[in-house]
Amino acid sequence: MNYIEAIILAIIEGITEYLPVSSTGHLILASSFLHIAGDNFTKLFTIVIQLGAILAVLVLYWKRFFQSVDFYFKLLVAFIPAVVLGLLFNHIIDELLESPLIVASTLILGGIILLKVDDWFKANEQIEGDKPLEHVKINYKTAFKIGLYQCLAMIPGTSRSGATIVGGMTQKLNRKTAAEFSFFLAVPTMFGATAKKLFDYYRAGFTLSSVQINYLIIGNVVAFIVAMFAIKSFIDYLSNKGFKIFGYYRILLGIVILAIHFFLYELTLI
Repeated sequence: MNYIEAIILAIIEGITEYLPVSSTGHLILASSFLHIAGDNFTKLFTIVIQLGAILAVLVLYWKRFFQSVDFYFKLLVAFIPAVVLGLLFNHIIDELLESPLIVASTLILGGIILLKVDDWFKANEQIEGDKPLEHVKINYKTAFKIGLYQCLAMIPGTSRSGATIVGGMTQKLNRKTAAEFSFFLAVPTMFGATAKKLFDYYRAGFTLSSVQINYLIIGNVVAFIVAMFAIKSFIDYLSNKGFKIFGYYRILLGIVILAIHFFLYELTLI
């Protein structure tokens, strides 16, 4: 990895982390095209720069994030399913991350779902006067169910934000409320994933050079700045336009990946 590659990956992370297009899928594909996917530091880098994206949520929503102890317990309840399944199926997940066909297939399938989801949950967006109706308050049961949907994102190409937003909408949340809870849930989820990856890296006997530390610092700064703009733009767009454009994008990207893999050269993500 070099500085240019670090910045490219950080920009991709900042843009895609909170969009329903799969940041993991984009990062492993980008690192593959850059021919650095098999490097152990690259795998660490793509996880650790999520800290920058986490900070963007804390800065934009700090008043609402630091609201009550009860709110943190709800996030913890939503976070638990991913912890349990992540620990149980860690090796299987790592194998899935190396399959371009899995990434392409889940991008397309998720895209088809996003084309339909606005129609499925149209009632959630009911309007009374100029203000949205007050929807079902997020309780512990709702938080846990959304956490179960988050587990789907362990399949690369699925999209953590997409899965949790749709999961929230199945619980009668409108698009904006579901998206914001998805952002909040990303904080413990990505912090946990980063801590685990750093521990695994250390346990495997790897050490970070001064240059690699610089890459991580730059990557987090870039991911933070880009994520700030991406979150604000996404919330505004999603509230007014819905998911269809993201569905078309995912389908198109999945088809392009399949075409490259089968007709140009065989993609490898390791």
